[in-house]
Amino acid sequence: MSHQSELIEKDILAYLEQHEKKELLRFLTCGSVDDGKSTLIGRLLYDTKMIYEDQLAAIRRDSIVHGTTGGDFDPALLTDGLRAEREQGITIDVAYRYFSTAKRKFIIADTPGHAQYTRNMATGASTCDLAIILIDARKGLLEQSRRHSFIVSLLGIKHVIVAVNKMDLVGFSQEVYDKICEDYTNFAARLTVDDVHFIPLSALRGDNVVDASSAMPWYTGSTLMHLLENVHIASDRNLVDFRFPVQYVNRPHQDFRGYCGTIASGIVRPGDAVVVLPSRKQSRVRSIVTHDGELSEAYAPLAVTLTLEDEIDISRGDTLVHPGNQSLVGDHFDAVVVWMAEEPMVPGKQYLVKHSAITVPATISTLRYKFDVNTLSRLDSPTLSLNEIGRCEMSLNRNIAYDGYRRSRSTGAFIVIDRMTNVTVAAGMILDGSNVSSSRDVWDSAPVSARLGLTAGQVTDAERAARFGQRPTTLLLTGLTGSGKTTIAYALERRLFDLGRATTVLDGQNLRLGLSKELGFSADERSENMRRAAEVARLMNRSGLLTILAFVAPDADVRARVRAAIGPEQFLIVHLDASLEVCRERDRHGMYLAADRGELPDFPGVSSPYEVPQDADLVLRTDQLSVDESVSAIIELLESRKIIR
Repeated sequence: MSHQSELIEKDILAYLEQHEKKELLRFLTCGSVDDGKSTLIGRLLYDTKMIYEDQLAAIRRDSIVHGTTGGDFDPALLTDGLRAEREQGITIDVAYRYFSTAKRKFIIADTPGHAQYTRNMATGASTCDLAIILIDARKGLLEQSRRHSFIVSLLGIKHVIVAVNKMDLVGFSQEVYDKICEDYTNFAARLTVDDVHFIPLSALRGDNVVDASSAMPWYTGSTLMHLLENVHIASDRNLVDFRFPVQYVNRPHQDFRGYCGTIASGIVRPGDAVVVLPSRKQSRVRSIVTHDGELSEAYAPLAVTLTLEDEIDISRGDTLVHPGNQSLVGDHFDAVVVWMAEEPMVPGKQYLVKHSAITVPATISTLRYKFDVNTLSRLDSPTLSLNEIGRCEMSLNRNIAYDGYRRSRSTGAFIVIDRMTNVTVAAGMILDGSNVSSSRDVWDSAPVSARLGLTAGQVTDAERAARFGQRPTTLLLTGLTGSGKTTIAYALERRLFDLGRATTVLDGQNLRLGLSKELGFSADERSENMRRAAEVARLMNRSGLLTILAFVAPDADVRARVRAAIGPEQFLIVHLDASLEVCRERDRHGMYLAADRGELPDFPGVSSPYEVPQDADLVLRTDQLSVDESVSAIIELLESRKIIR
């Protein structure tokens, strides 16, 4: 199982080339205190013959003095190198170890289990592809195991191995193992982890670590080493979204200007069009320069220098992207923050945010809620204390280019620094689509120029009404996701068209694919999306059309603003009232489950409220009525209001 090969003796250059091309897997061990994380790593190194003889002899001597194994060989001492760690038999700081087998190279991060060192665990996990979460078979799933699992999920680690350790101390009981697997599965159902494996083992004895255990014949799965060697990580890399944060502008002489950095994600080639964010200047890649010469293609995570065809202003902290696939740009975003400082978080206090290659002044404007790591429920709180996790709204002093963390780990992560002490106080992961619109007050704002005014056409509203045989009106269908808004809207359009009416549908999802494609789903962004829909609907009404809006529109105040913008006499609200249970059953895209797991923040009915309209012109129980019955009821409403005849 070791990295040794016959090529070492026969052809050292061939061996080195073979070793260089091995795939690298970064993984961490985490879990609660004394679950056996360091022991497991020591056993891996020992059984794969990655320990020098003199080091092994020293560990055997130290096992008598410091070990917790009664003087027997203590594998934990291979990673617990600090004096305080050996004296207490715990891990305090993150310890990194390297080893390789015939199939792969590995970098291990041994992270501490104590709650006070959760920040060390988050640091160790930030670069890992896989997490081994150890659970003591005697104790079961503990709070720190849950906290570490939650952080692993937040950090976007796709592969998790749940190692139920110390099986020898529970008599290798299958019942104990099955109960722990069931408890963890129930807890992890609300986490975002794509690939979970369970293994019963004894790190101290080596059962199911490298070799299969004869003491647990009821377990027929893979050993830990087999999983580590064969887990598929190649597809985890994001090769679609090109992101190149500029770290340094290289200007050795007047004939060369290159932009140095590490490709965060995606692929770039000479000739590719690029956009510089946040300035949005455009150019093309002239060449990809490295120490070994120019490349015809570069991809994450290569460190390269790009030269461009045009002389444009690019500075450290700017980001190069492809024109058709751009990052978000803004000075506000929502993020999940892990607080790492003894001093509690202070909303409104000036901090520094280091994002990618740039550091900017910032404030945590709002703490929306913090998480209960045991239940993953959301709790109201004025602040975050050490090791607590919460969702915050960040406000920066300048625009930056960023992505949601699940889209790009490099451009979706940041750290928060105390301006006075220069100490890192928090780590954050930007939520997908979390851009907080800077136009939150546009509803009431005046145009940018006082010289602008409405231009009247030569066709009057009365002439249009006479031509189409209808009074132009906007009809808002509002309700929870799954209540039937889009289905009923298009069925209504079909019925009206067949009756000879001029009508159109503005569907919220379609609007987000075009006019509102940069907006996320926060309350402010939903408000801005509805404002744009209202403006379009008003233009449609001026053209004589009946306009059907199919939007969740969860906020009563925003619906009132839409009514005022279009005109009360031209606006109707139809509330599609379906129970939450029925809406969940109709959900074909798994949105409610994703919201339950925390993947879709601000999801009405789950993680944010839906304010039932009190001024609805019509209420339809769409969990009891068919689509045809609902459409007929809306037609009757339009006829009773003399909108159509």
